[in-house]
Amino acid sequence: MNLTLTDIERARERISGRLHRTPLVPSQSCSELLGCRVSLKLECFQKTGSFKPRGAFNKLLSLSTEERARGVVAVSGGNHAQGVAYAAQQLGCRATIYMPQSTPSNYLNATRSYGAQIVLCENIHAAFEQAAQANGQLVHPFDDPFIAAGQGTIGLEIREDAPDATHVFVSIGGGGLFAGVATALNPFCEVIGVETHGADAMARSLAANALVEMPAITSIARTLGRGVTVVSDEEAVEALEFLLERAKVLTEPAASCTLAAARRERFLPTDHVVLLLCGGNAALSDLCGWRGMIQSR
Repeated sequence: MNLTLTDIERARERISGRLHRTPLVPSQSCSELLGCRVSLKLECFQKTGSFKPRGAFNKLLSLSTEERARGVVAVSGGNHAQGVAYAAQQLGCRATIYMPQSTPSNYLNATRSYGAQIVLCENIHAAFEQAAQANGQLVHPFDDPFIAAGQGTIGLEIREDAPDATHVFVSIGGGGLFAGVATALNPFCEVIGVETHGADAMARSLAANALVEMPAITSIARTLGRGVTVVSDEEAVEALEFLLERAKVLTEPAASCTLAAARRERFLPTDHVVLLLCGGNAALSDLCGWRGMIQSR
């Protein structure tokens, strides 16, 4: 996927006025924890509760009027579903979202609330198969330069709001968010990708019935960023609890993992670390479930 800073700047112009410019705020509790200045980029306060509408709006607005009139389709059991549904609703476009039956009810309800038609499938693999046969433009969750460019607008905001940032920690799921943010920030600061064990590769491995690696994501991380840090589920949940109790911010493990990764580092007192908290769509039942899962291990 070829992505340039110009692509991201054009994306910002294209989606301007449709979404929040999310706050970047200092965190005293995180600063004390890491021993340097820490700021939180609160993309969990974005419309629909995550960064996903940025890419969705950029993709849909890149389509012709005729293409949008035919509707769009997407595959997701998470935040991408809501992002596409919301963008389509705002643009008067029909959206059909193929979701695995295991999708949590809060994601299903939120996606429906934005007017999308939901098709439940046996698993994520079946969802992609059915979506490929549907009419309408597929809005891929990450493997699309328009999606990555839209997510990269977060990086432009970080550059402007934290010009002295030395380290930026970004979650990696499919890689679109990381590719966009790293492109926007390279070479101004170190960009560190963060994964949780089994976050995205596990879903792909189960669908393929084999271990699936992501060499393309690793390549992006090495080229544009400093590399990838993998943290455990336990570390991600512990970081989530810290952010909730001390910073008063509710995130998801896929977002709080950035703090978990930063805790493994050693920083200079003069460093300025930015933690990108990319989503906050967690139900209260999720919090109890995550805590129980950790305690049972």
